[in-house]
Amino acid sequence: MKRAGGPDLTAYEQAEQQIPRSRTAAALAGARPEPFWLDDPARPDPLPALAADTATDLAVVGGGYSGLWTALMAKERDPGRRVVLLEGRRIGWAASGRNGGFCEASLTHGDANGQKHLPQEAARLRELGQENLEQLAAAVARYGIDCGFEWTGTLSVATAEHQVQWLRDEEGQDPDIVFLDQEAVRKEVGSPLFRAGLWDRKGTAMLNPARLAWGLQRACLAAGVEIFEHTPVRGLRNSGSAVELRTDGGTVTAEQVALATNVFPSLLRRTRLHTVPVYDYALMTGPLGAEQLRAIGWHNRQGLADLDNRFHYYRLATDPDGGTRILFGGYDAVYHYGRRLRPEYEQREATFTRLAAHFFATFPQLEDAKFTHQWGGAIDTCSRFFPFFSTAHGGRVAFAAGYTGLGVGATRFGANVMLDLLAGTPTERTELAMVRRKPLPFPPEPLAWLGIKTTTAALIRADRNQGRRGPWLKAMDAVGMGFDS
Repeated sequence: MKRAGGPDLTAYEQAEQQIPRSRTAAALAGARPEPFWLDDPARPDPLPALAADTATDLAVVGGGYSGLWTALMAKERDPGRRVVLLEGRRIGWAASGRNGGFCEASLTHGDANGQKHLPQEAARLRELGQENLEQLAAAVARYGIDCGFEWTGTLSVATAEHQVQWLRDEEGQDPDIVFLDQEAVRKEVGSPLFRAGLWDRKGTAMLNPARLAWGLQRACLAAGVEIFEHTPVRGLRNSGSAVELRTDGGTVTAEQVALATNVFPSLLRRTRLHTVPVYDYALMTGPLGAEQLRAIGWHNRQGLADLDNRFHYYRLATDPDGGTRILFGGYDAVYHYGRRLRPEYEQREATFTRLAAHFFATFPQLEDAKFTHQWGGAIDTCSRFFPFFSTAHGGRVAFAAGYTGLGVGATRFGANVMLDLLAGTPTERTELAMVRRKPLPFPPEPLAWLGIKTTTAALIRADRNQGRRGPWLKAMDAVGMGFDS
């Protein structure tokens, strides 16, 4: 199908035209406007806010994965070190409790992206990423974190003919990466849209993201980390011999500080232009019946993603009582002028309607499915799509951000980098070009908004033109702001 006066529509764009709006509206009726993962009776009770001045060896700002791993591994390295973690709201409430639960080995948002930006060390980064994922799995087991961790791998699927060759080109490079033709991929997961697949068997685990955060919280508390919720840090200053963090409940004086605020405005001005917040959205179905599950197959429970620039990610999720659901998210990535972060941006009816149509195109056999949850959240996007690092105040402050939606696993690696930087002794991690180099910053407004809108339009055109990157995308590639994953 072609647009009037334009190139072919993608399979998902055709679905938007063909799936009746009444059908998507009925499926979304009654969906709760909150993340499925956080709507869980297992959520820990709130912790108190800071209520007095305090001093500590290490202060960690941010209670998502990045901050939790930093605090926990700081205690593992030195159990006698006093560690205080400050969280502005609740542990795991932001990206760490809203993502799809894909815990990937890649530290560079895909091998192709790593090869493009860091060709000399891309192979070693792949090894370090796999080691990090295996160490993360060991920590989950060691601390008894009940987060549904399962080694399923990911299945990348072609939904257009030109994408089949992309997948075939990967065949034979690794015995754990298996190419599936149309018949084979549809035996794995029954969708009429799938033309081929590439199953990476060991590079990804699936998990319940909120329960991972809460499990890390419990491990931190058991190790002696002091956690204060509802304690936003308003400012940071160097007091000479220490660093002071100003909060509403008191000042924290710390020998060292790890900043793990990710998508939120950095306390270091020098890093503020290096990220932009981009909103991502997801739906969760209700529990599927036995007949529905038989109709789709999916016995190996892989995480799935398609190959368009505006890609979807989807997976099976298990209820506490054993019921099985499908999470379906991605596609739209929405930037708001001025790098604004607002609660109302977490709900976007146009995107939920679009995702519902795409879901029914992917799984027409689930025509009676209903969605119980709809939500969004902000991603800390940087121009190279993988994290960067910085230090300040004589090495007493370390900073990491820019995970760009692939932080479930990589934040553990980044936490180790921050601890290495604070220790001041060179390690293999601190000597990596990935750590020593920073991505290009985004321009200030209105150029940031114009650039992002122009890039989004160019990516749409590429999806409609057999993946061919036009002049704008090629120019971004040339200056180091391109993305290929």
